[in-house]
Order: sequence, then C-alpha cells, then structure tokens
Amino acid sequence: MNTKLIVSAAAAFGLLAGSAFAQSSMVTGAAGGAVTGAVVGGPVGAAVGGVAGAIVGTAIDPPPQKVVTYVQEQPMPPAEAVVQERVVVGQPLPETVVVTPVPDNPTYAYAVVNHQRVIIQPKTRKVVKILD
Repeated sequence: MNTKLIVSAAAAFGLLAGSAFAQSSMVTGAAGGAVTGAVVGGPVGAAVGGVAGAIVGTAIDPPPQKVVTYVQEQPMPPAEAVVQERVVVGQPLPETVVVTPVPDNPTYAYAVVNHQRVIIQPKTRKVVKILD
C-alpha cells in the first residue's frame, strides 16, 4: 500500500515538473536525485529521488557568463570571509559573510569565502556557483 502511494506521489510530481525537463539543471538534479534515492530506497526511492532532484534542479539557474566573467575579474578583497561550514551550491551563506552586488545584474551578488569566489542570489543568500 505504501509503495503504491509513493509511486503515485512520484508520478504526480513528475507531471507537475514535466514541462521544465528541457533545462539542464533539472536533468542534472533528476539524475543525482535518482541515484541517491536508489541507494537509500531501491527502485521506489529512485523514482521519488529523481522527481525531488528534478524539482530542486530547477530552483537554481546558473548565472550568465557575463556575471561569471565580472566576478572573476574583480580583485580579491583585503579580508576574506572564513566559515566553518562547507560552501555548497544551493545552500545559503551565513549572514556574517559580506556580499557585493553585481552592478549590471542585481539578481546576483558575490563574495570570497574560504579562498573561493562564490556567486549568490542576494535575496536568499543561496550559492548559485562556486568559481575555481
């Protein structure tokens, strides 16, 4: 009974998210979620994980190349932020980290954290991209 409920829920989420499957971030999220779900919960876990990963994958779009280039060309600040937590795409930066808006694109901001440049969404402080 629970298996049928889980599969039905996965199918419903799949129908809701189906129109956005063309986005590469969604496909990557779906694949990662399916693998994780399969490891944790077998075939049913793969179905649920794939749908959940697809939904999460659509939430974070990569920044345009113009924003990436701008952030890469900025000089390193005299003082960098150091945080104990691992900086991960999709997770917010701590409030203690100072972020700088991207002038030509207010959708993005950046910071240097643990010797890495990161591009974030200023409203949510979620990391969008980590630059090497």
